[in-house]
This record gives sequence, C-alpha cells and structure tokens, in this order.
Amino acid sequence: MAGSESLDKEISSAVSSCEAYFEKVQSRKNLPKSLQETLNSAFAGIPVSSFPRVPGGRVIEIPAETSVSKAVKILSDSKILSAPVINKDHESSLDWRERYLGIIDYSSIILWVLESAELAAIALSATSATAAGVGTGAVGALGVTALGATGPVAAAGLAAAAVGGAVAGGVAADRGIGKDAQTAVDRLGKDFYQVILREEPFKSTTVRTILKSFRYAPFVPVSTESSMLSVLLLLSKYRLRNVPVIKPGEPDIKNYITQSAVVYGLEDCKGRDWFDHISSLPISDLGLPFMSPSEVISIDSEEHILEAFKRMRDNNIGGLPVVEGTNKKIVGNISMRDIRYLLLQPEVFSNFRQLTVRNFTTKIATAGEEYGLAIPAITCRPDSTLGSVINSLASRSVHRVYVGDGDENELYGVITLRDVISCFVSEPPNYFENCLGFSVKEMLNR
Repeated sequence: MAGSESLDKEISSAVSSCEAYFEKVQSRKNLPKSLQETLNSAFAGIPVSSFPRVPGGRVIEIPAETSVSKAVKILSDSKILSAPVINKDHESSLDWRERYLGIIDYSSIILWVLESAELAAIALSATSATAAGVGTGAVGALGVTALGATGPVAAAGLAAAAVGGAVAGGVAADRGIGKDAQTAVDRLGKDFYQVILREEPFKSTTVRTILKSFRYAPFVPVSTESSMLSVLLLLSKYRLRNVPVIKPGEPDIKNYITQSAVVYGLEDCKGRDWFDHISSLPISDLGLPFMSPSEVISIDSEEHILEAFKRMRDNNIGGLPVVEGTNKKIVGNISMRDIRYLLLQPEVFSNFRQLTVRNFTTKIATAGEEYGLAIPAITCRPDSTLGSVINSLASRSVHRVYVGDGDENELYGVITLRDVISCFVSEPPNYFENCLGFSVKEMLNR
C-alpha cells in the first residue's frame, strides 16, 4: 500500500509540474486568442502520417533482452541517440502496452557506466579485489554491502563491483596493471569500449534490467490517424523528447518524432503567414525565457565536471550553461554528449573526480574530431526574435539556446526545444482523454 501511495504521489507531482509549466507558458505568451485557436485548428487538421519519416524509413527497435554492450553498438552504428525497447515475450501483440517497455537512451547508458565506475572505486578501495571476491569474470557483492544499498542502487552496486572486476581482473590484468580500485577506474577510459563489449556486467546485463533499475523515458505512442496537435502537446506540455507513431492493428512502429525534428519542421515553415508573424516577435513578447535567471540550473567553471553530470541527471536535463563570477557570465556549455569524451580519454578519466568544468571543456576544445567536437554555448539576447532562436536551434543542431544580457553576457535564461514548441500550441479541455484514449496518469505510470 505504501508503495502504491508513493507512486501516486510521484505521478501527481509529475502531472502538477507539467500543468504548472504549461499554465505559465499560456499566461505569458500574449498571442491573440483567435490566432492560437487558428493554430490549434491547423495542427489538429494535420495527420501524423504526413510528418516526414525517419532516415531510412525504418524505426530501429532494441529487444529487451539485448545486452547493454550490443545496445550501445546498435545506437552508435545507427547514429541515433535513443530507441524503443521491444518486449520479445509479446512481440506478436498488437497492444503497444504489452509490446513495448520504454525507450533506452544512449547518453543515459553512458552515465550509468560512469556512475558504476565511481561506485566501483568506492567499493574496491574498501579492501583488495581478492578479498572482495572480485577477479576475472567474477561479480562480487561488495558494491552492495559497502554502500548498504538495496533496490535499484543495489543493482548498480553489483554492476559497479563487476565493472571494477572486469578492469582490475580482466583487461587490466592482461597489461600487468595492479588490481587496486584507483588503477581500475583510471584505466576504464582507455579500455571503455573493450570493457563494454567484452566484459561483465555489460556482456550479460540486459536493457530490460536497466529499464527496471532506472527511470527511463516512457513509451507513449500516437496513432497514424492522430493529429500533429497531439504530438506537439506531448513534446511540449508533457516533456516527452520523442513520440513513437503506430498504426492500429499493426505491430511495428511507423515513425519516431522528436523535439528536434519538429523544430526543424518549424524552420521550414518560413514564408507562411502564421509562422512569419509569430517568428518575427521578440522572445520577450512571447514570455520567453519562461524561467527566471534564478531558476536556470547552471554550473560554475571551477566546479567539478562530475557535479555537472550529476546535476543534469538529478534534474532530468541534457545540458548546462557554464558560468563565471557572481553575475554568472556565460562562458561555455556542457552536455550529456560530452560524457563520451570523458570515457574515451584515459588521461581525462583518470582524474575525473578532481577535474573542473573549465579544464574539461578546454580539453574537449583541443581534442581531435574523432572524439566529437564540443558545442559552444549558443546564445541570444532578450530582444532577439523567436525566428532567430529557431534558426539557431535548427542550424546548429542544439537543444537549447541561452539568453545573455548586458555587456558581460550575464545568464538571463534558457530557451529549449520544448519552450519553442510550446509557443505554437495550447491544450483544449480534456484533449488527451478524448483524443488519445488514455489518461495522463496512465501515461506517466508506464
């Protein structure tokens, strides 16, 4: 009973957060009611089936029993950041609730690996790898007992001990490296892909296990017969980053619409009266940015890089502005994508618990292209037009634009893909219950 009450409170809190965000948006947008109704009517008249298909025309799905290592390879080879997870036990089911378990995200997997390595260092430093029973191919429980953890954290602890064991007793042993915790973690950067593809726990841990242990994106589809208004509301008010499209009576996903894809689509609407009118407005006329400067989550350049990634994880956001000084001058940007560089560079990873954000971003800026180039902070001014912000988001393939004010480019706010989409839609009364066939509570409960 206590667990059920806790879940109900969590769902209620999530719904309240979505409602509060969208109420703020609508109260600050200042669009004429007639124009907003016209936009809603237009989007409601556009079928989801008309939206451009994903590249290649086929949505990549990952079976729940796929190992973490193989899942990473699938995402990397397909050049995608996330994919729906299919339940092979109900593969023939036409009910999406049975067929799909959720959505797995590449950056979340990498963050899980990073956290596991961090826990492994703590666990293995308590005693020797031999005393802990952590050797080649062994999965010790020290990560659990040392931290006194249960549930999802216990699962992470087990994984952590296995990560340490894989490096200290496996890959590292081949190179004659000592089996101490610090050495194990220090070498994980260079040996990352070797570990994740060949060693435990990644060789045997499945995507299903991770979905159970960590809260990942829910699978909330729309029908090909639905309207784009439904998609835009899911991507804005309800904070989904992607919406799968299914066809009633058929099992396979027909399309996969992301926030980025929608903003690209809006950028292509230049020349249409309704878009030109709204996009020509200063962002301040639309109430942007929707968060006050004090509400924007940022990271100081002298704080540790691990704190930046933890802050993103804890607040369910993909990037942070890097700031300096009491006036919070914008000096850079850090995102989940940058974790890849952290793991692939051994000299960086070996010191990641002491590495500052400033030093980390400097190292990325001077790295070769094979590690992925860092994306600098993309900024605008409080008097910039919405159209210029949309152009920056689309042309630079970024998820957020920071608003800088004054001669020092002080942090004034942030505008996300979600915020931009929210500028174009409002929600008719009882729209989801009437048009999507399931309640918001059920959606968030999955």
